[in-house]
Amino acid sequence: MGSSVPEEQLPVELTPFAAVESAYSQELARVTDGLRRGLSVMVEADKELTPFVFKAVRDRLKKEGKQFLYLDGRPIADLPPLPQGAGLVAAILFLLREAVRGAVADRIIVLPHLDLLTASSGGLSAEAREAIPLLYENPELVFMGFRDHSFSVPKVIDNLFPRRETLTGVPRERLGTLVTQRESRKLSAHKALQVYPLYKQVSGVNAARLRRLLSTLQGEDYPADARPAYAQLRAGTLVGQLQVPDVDLNHDVGGYAKVKERLQRDILDVLAHKDTLTDEGQVKAIESLIPRGMIFWGPPGTGKTLFAKAMATSLGAALSVVSGPELKSKWVGESEENLRQVFMRARQAAPAVIVFDELDSFAVRRGSYQGSGVEHSMVNQLLTEMDGFRKDELVFVVGTTNFVESLDPALLRPGRFEFHLQIPYPGSDDRRHILSIYDQKMGLHLSPRARLRGQADRRPGRGPATWAPATRATTCRRSAARWPACGCASAASPRSSPRSTTSTARSASSSSGPRSPRAKSTWWPPTRRARHLRAVLPAHPADRPNLDPRRFGRRARLRPLRRPAHRYVVTRGQLNDQICTLMSGREAELLLLEDLSIGSAADLERATGIARALVHEFGMGNEAVGVRVILAPREQPQPSNALRESTERAVLELLEHNRKRAADILKANRQLVVLLRDQLLEKKVLDRAALADFLPLGKKEEKK
Repeated sequence: MGSSVPEEQLPVELTPFAAVESAYSQELARVTDGLRRGLSVMVEADKELTPFVFKAVRDRLKKEGKQFLYLDGRPIADLPPLPQGAGLVAAILFLLREAVRGAVADRIIVLPHLDLLTASSGGLSAEAREAIPLLYENPELVFMGFRDHSFSVPKVIDNLFPRRETLTGVPRERLGTLVTQRESRKLSAHKALQVYPLYKQVSGVNAARLRRLLSTLQGEDYPADARPAYAQLRAGTLVGQLQVPDVDLNHDVGGYAKVKERLQRDILDVLAHKDTLTDEGQVKAIESLIPRGMIFWGPPGTGKTLFAKAMATSLGAALSVVSGPELKSKWVGESEENLRQVFMRARQAAPAVIVFDELDSFAVRRGSYQGSGVEHSMVNQLLTEMDGFRKDELVFVVGTTNFVESLDPALLRPGRFEFHLQIPYPGSDDRRHILSIYDQKMGLHLSPRARLRGQADRRPGRGPATWAPATRATTCRRSAARWPACGCASAASPRSSPRSTTSTARSASSSSGPRSPRAKSTWWPPTRRARHLRAVLPAHPADRPNLDPRRFGRRARLRPLRRPAHRYVVTRGQLNDQICTLMSGREAELLLLEDLSIGSAADLERATGIARALVHEFGMGNEAVGVRVILAPREQPQPSNALRESTERAVLELLEHNRKRAADILKANRQLVVLLRDQLLEKKVLDRAALADFLPLGKKEEKK
């Protein structure tokens, strides 16, 4: 059958029974021939196909005088009545026992639920232990058993059936006989059915389900755009949790121009060209050239799975991502069965892409693994499944790995995983593009471009592993989560403070991991360090803190932001700012923790010393003390009690004035104090650039 079938050649009406007969005529003929010759036959097909397949076979053999005994748990006239209250499996076992041991000569025993009767996970079930002896009791009997793809049966049951037929999807050459004229009008703007576009959407659907999907098509006849009708069909073909991803190769994957070009040229463009062909010979020639197995290899976090998702999106294919550990089982044979189920689900939802994440976890070089040996069996099963693909099946297998050299050579030969795509760490331009994508998606507003370029080229850690797209994504997620949470930016105006947003992004980029819950006791040192805000020094903003986590128990050093006009000139304002800064540690504890610790004792001692120097040595006390120098007792006579009281009162006034000053400034900037404390908890160190972003005066003064 060609790629186009005229509408007048399509059937007007079509029943599901007729559709099954037409779609699987060759398979049904082989089943019928086996039963006619006295061979038991197992049919592997979806459950919904069971009654249709049985009816087609029965109608063929009924003409030859063959009789059937259909054991589905319902009462049968030729057998004793069922026990009262027996369940489905118990009823089937009862009927099977009576049929095997009764007079059922020349009857073919049909077991439509053979999988339910003997299905096992690991060891044999109680029902299987009872059914197996019955099935082998009379070697003269002929069985016709049905097994759904979702079930596994013991090997001893498989050995009972010398013939086996598997019904999956529909053959492309028979698709034109399964669509009615009314349904064809919903799928094309012309009076002809386009077979290839339709087959791409329904190749894995059995004939009975296909008829049900086609009969429910809605829309206008001869539409100019048939994509809505195909979308209806595609939604019905997705089985289980499979979904078509939504990842655009050019807009959602940043950078990697050479990788994208090769994937587009060697895979996507070839498949797109195949969809435009109408000659069946040309289509088959291209299908024989398309690689079905692909290896995406490269360092961790470079987006290997993301490229597979983008490929599936371009093909409109369902995506199944599985990992080796979830396939492995301690039961013999179950790992291989899990692997077979993955391929079966993908075939039913074709077009599909199967991604084996970290393929080297089970497909290592045979002979190099010192374990149970299940990996060897899984590799053999994987090779068997890949060799069993039909040429017209759009099922692709992608294996991702960090160690391509450890894979079994049998997987890498032509015909298996023959397409190898290396995805290295991104270059400078790639990193810039990746960050711009996350900037747009998460609303980080890292513009202008100069800052975006600097953030992209800045190495947040050691080694190229920090350049990986996964690391960039984590950085941006933390930045997006942290900054709005601090309360410094309004959700209605995300651009209100881009400088702080950038600082948060930079601090997150060098973070080693998510912040873990901490006890309240760990808040004390960062809270004291958080008082080192530039806003504390409005009179003379010449100093800024450089915090060192290795000196958490010591004083934080204050380094000059810019060199003063004269390094030997110290003013009263500078000394008062120092007292204010030293007093702000205990005030930050009172503000945020509502308690005091002895950690601020050293700061208080320094502040008291500066205040005493102002009063005693520099003559900068109050009017009661006057402008004088009060020397040490050994250098002058003992001062009077009145003078001592005046000097102590002046010292206390200086300390109290700067304490209140520090408390007022911290209250006015509480949100910044909280933000700085949280950053210290996470980062343990903040460099000059980060602090300049937190504090409004920082960058302006740096430009002076």
